[in-house]
Amino acid sequence: MRDAVVTTAGSRMRWVEIAGAEPTRVYVHGLGASSPAYYAAVTHHPALAGRRSLLIDLLGFGVSDRPADFGHTLPEHADALAAALDAAGVRDAEVIGHSMGGAVAILLADRRPDLVARLVVAEPPLDPKPTENPPPGSVFAHTPETFRERGFAETLERVGPFWAATMRLADPLAVLRSAVGLAHNTTPTVRETLTKLSLPRTFLAGDRGEEVRDAEGLRAAGVRVVTIADAGHNVMIDNPDAFARAVAGAA
Repeated sequence: MRDAVVTTAGSRMRWVEIAGAEPTRVYVHGLGASSPAYYAAVTHHPALAGRRSLLIDLLGFGVSDRPADFGHTLPEHADALAAALDAAGVRDAEVIGHSMGGAVAILLADRRPDLVARLVVAEPPLDPKPTENPPPGSVFAHTPETFRERGFAETLERVGPFWAATMRLADPLAVLRSAVGLAHNTTPTVRETLTKLSLPRTFLAGDRGEEVRDAEGLRAAGVRVVTIADAGHNVMIDNPDAFARAVAGAA
């Protein structure tokens, strides 16, 4: 395991690094997840093996630090990730991001084009979502205090044992703040940022996941949209063979 200081306060991000040939592949997890748990198997798939690979945990998640003074917005996650990649000597990487990690990867590519040569995003949230009048039990119904007191435990119960296995490693405040940051999105939106990028971009969607909104608009902007058969939101877990081949095909 390697690490790097990524904030002025000294917070560290950590990652598992697999030695191999350049260019580097960087794997970024979703909300409440951890990159080694979600990606370790596919990095050894014949279609992807042999490349230097960084399986990195965002601040507040997995084995990375849990700073209370970090905002966990999408731009802040992207900037912290950039600092980690700088420390790792990464340039012109192929960045693979799942769910929230896909949104972070899109912003990373926009803010630091020197770090990202190719982008693969799996089921990323591209658009803002309303948080007003949330239903009981919703993350958005909580303050930081009530989320720590009971909301986090309720969330772990609601998401089920698979997701909870990695979410329980996360800082509750990181889960809450990151969820709010995802819902608020960015200006311009993550979708708008993705469509204006000029690097090779691939959007992966499970055929059992949510329908891709405005897939034709993405294609018109030069984004390669690929459906992964027999997969829901966690495409790399549900169909690792098709996921690996799709990532390799983005090169």
